Amino acid sequence: MNEMELKYGCNPNQKPARVFMEKGDLPFTVLNGKPGYINLLDAMNSWQLVQELKKATGLPAAASFKHVSPAGAAVAVPLSETLQKAYFVEGIELSPIATAYIRARGADRMSSYGDFVALSDECDAQTASFLKREVSDGIIAPSYSEAALEILKTKRKGTYLVLQMDPNYQPEKIEKKQVFGITFEQQRNEIDLTEDCLTEIPTKNKDIPAAAKRDLLISLITLKYTQSNSVCYAKDGQAIGIGAGQQSRVHCTRLAGNKADIWYLRQAPQVLSLPFREDVRRPDRDNAIDVYVGDEYMDLLGGDNWKRVFTEKPPVFTKEEKQAWLSTQTGVALGSDAFFPFGDNIERAHKSGVAYVAQAGGSIRDDNVIETCDKYNMAMAMTHIRLFHH
Repeated sequence: MNEMELKYGCNPNQKPARVFMEKGDLPFTVLNGKPGYINLLDAMNSWQLVQELKKATGLPAAASFKHVSPAGAAVAVPLSETLQKAYFVEGIELSPIATAYIRARGADRMSSYGDFVALSDECDAQTASFLKREVSDGIIAPSYSEAALEILKTKRKGTYLVLQMDPNYQPEKIEKKQVFGITFEQQRNEIDLTEDCLTEIPTKNKDIPAAAKRDLLISLITLKYTQSNSVCYAKDGQAIGIGAGQQSRVHCTRLAGNKADIWYLRQAPQVLSLPFREDVRRPDRDNAIDVYVGDEYMDLLGGDNWKRVFTEKPPVFTKEEKQAWLSTQTGVALGSDAFFPFGDNIERAHKSGVAYVAQAGGSIRDDNVIETCDKYNMAMAMTHIRLFHH
């Protein structure tokens, strides 16, 4: 089949809508549900992301996409006991692909609400079982176990979108799109992101260990499929904060840094010990955690409002306690899809425990950025690779 009619385009008033191939058949098969226009944009972008993550690291990969940018991306690095608790999978032996999915979904659970999931490897029953509990619109993977497919077919009253991608599909070298009736054409961005792009290190600290190189590559590959401008913080084999589509790079750095801080605050003892009621839905629990670690706790969960989610009123997580916990965050990797124009980006990154940086370089203020990295003993690689994506 080389053409598929869609219900509508980005919005209900945008009809007719379809996807089609100029040559050959569509490279995916719909196993369940009916895809929408944005579903397929998420699917095709996220599929490329997980394939490149696996190629770069050799590990199964997963991504959680929303509105054509990743909310999370990860590879199958085993979870610490703390992360098992924070991700609510304590004591469960996870398969590699389930580990990657749990990490990707755990990066920014608020943004992942209603996401589109991509897996680099076959979806097994365990991953499908975890996914069944989440609010999600669809999934793309190269294959599904029989048990996994049966589980996914029961999700969303049988309408959950399940796409099977042909792993051997190779797109044309030239890609096109139309804007306002005008056709744009360019060569696909097929650049490989490998450790070779991390060899030029102009900072005094030139030590980037293997795990940090892996995390820098994860951040850069994630950025390759994130709407620009974009910045990505990564640690332990996963993105922990993604700032997408900002006009100012320092705003990207702040947005992604705030998300990275929330990711780390979710691992604080005060959060891990929150007394949730058993009947609280997962989205309500995630929202309560987001409120609890933020500055609005007394406004939103004050009075008797806490009774909606907790069995007893938890103590306030004070600003001083949060700052003390955040000060223990270390070893974070930071990637940027273009050069940092000012040292203020590094100043903000330092507040979130960043120790390793990868950026394109080429700013007239490179010296200032390098100097700021040296101030905090960060190791920074200049990749000379820009990763804008629109």
